[in-house]
Amino acid sequence: MLKRDTTPLNDCFNLVRIVNSLASDLEELRAHKISVDDARARADLAKQIFNGVRLVVSAQKFISEQAKLISNGGGA
Repeated sequence: MLKRDTTPLNDCFNLVRIVNSLASDLEELRAHKISVDDARARADLAKQIFNGVRLVVSAQKFISEQAKLISNGGGA
């Protein structure tokens, strides 16, 4: 299991918990405690969360680059 992290993205999305949950889901699937459909549904939800994280990271990068342009006197 991953260690707890206190990064802003983890604070917003609780990424460590999601990754640990996915690992637990895999263990439960292998132990036949959950069905393939359940595991697939959980993985699909995690995928959507990570898509959201990707969008946040892209937006933060864009805003940071625009701020650098503005602080250097250049416009967008």
